[in-house]
Amino acid sequence: MKTLILEIKGNSLDDGPGIRTVVFFKGCPLNCIWCHNPESKKAVIELSWDKKECIACLSCAKVCPEHAIDLKYQNFVDRKKCTLCFKCVDVCPSGAMSTVGKPMTIDDIMQHVLKDKPFYDTSGGGVTLSGGEPLLNIPFVSELLKQCNNNAIHTLIETSGYFNWNEFESCIAPYCNTVYYDIKLIDEEKHKTYCGVSNTKILSNFKKLIHLSQSMGIHVVPRIPLVPGITATEQNLTGIAKFLHDCGVDNVELLWYNPLWPEKCMKIGNNAKVDETLTRWMPHEEYERCKKLVSGVTITL
Repeated sequence: MKTLILEIKGNSLDDGPGIRTVVFFKGCPLNCIWCHNPESKKAVIELSWDKKECIACLSCAKVCPEHAIDLKYQNFVDRKKCTLCFKCVDVCPSGAMSTVGKPMTIDDIMQHVLKDKPFYDTSGGGVTLSGGEPLLNIPFVSELLKQCNNNAIHTLIETSGYFNWNEFESCIAPYCNTVYYDIKLIDEEKHKTYCGVSNTKILSNFKKLIHLSQSMGIHVVPRIPLVPGITATEQNLTGIAKFLHDCGVDNVELLWYNPLWPEKCMKIGNNAKVDETLTRWMPHEEYERCKKLVSGVTITL
């Protein structure tokens, strides 16, 4: 089996306990407008152009069979003409042109993972599966988790919650130690508007997961990404806090807003207009206001 991997990042201290290796999967069923990894949305290999690395030598333009590369084009590449042959990547001397996504087998991934096992053992760390949405390919992830279990490696999944429950229960839950579960918007219509899909499955899966975790010992951490004017509103935060309370959950992690995603969008040719409020870092006082709105549940740092 192979699946598309965006990146494998070692020595991470931000994606779970201890020192971890983070495997970023490519492909996601959601389409959140603020996604901080927009290059992970599509489950296909993409072309990236980094303006900061480009030396304008035009080697790429000379080999492009579709004449899709020219300085006159916005972001250098005419994406309508580009057929993703990646000949431009092969000749780019600076690395400004690159592919996004790489097909990898479980053995490929485990080679990266196992070399860092001494760090997991000494720090209480392990492997984190992120994305994109890792549970878009449950059979692959299940086998990967089994391999980690066989090597006594702690496993953690970061998920949007939009997955097939029956598959998760039988193929993922027995091999997963921790789940970081994003709940973005409590209102279904707003979830459709800003994330592209209904949240009905997400909320239903969360309730089932909380119930299952009590018998299987899975550690579940609900998280709310704070997005100015969208998720970081009084109505949304108090609504999620009530939902968590009704589920018997008394903890939540608030994810500080990251405004660097518009630059990533430009690299892959997404030139959608971005509201100015989404281009700025969240002030500390705004984060503190959000913390107060979810009073009644403990903030996990």
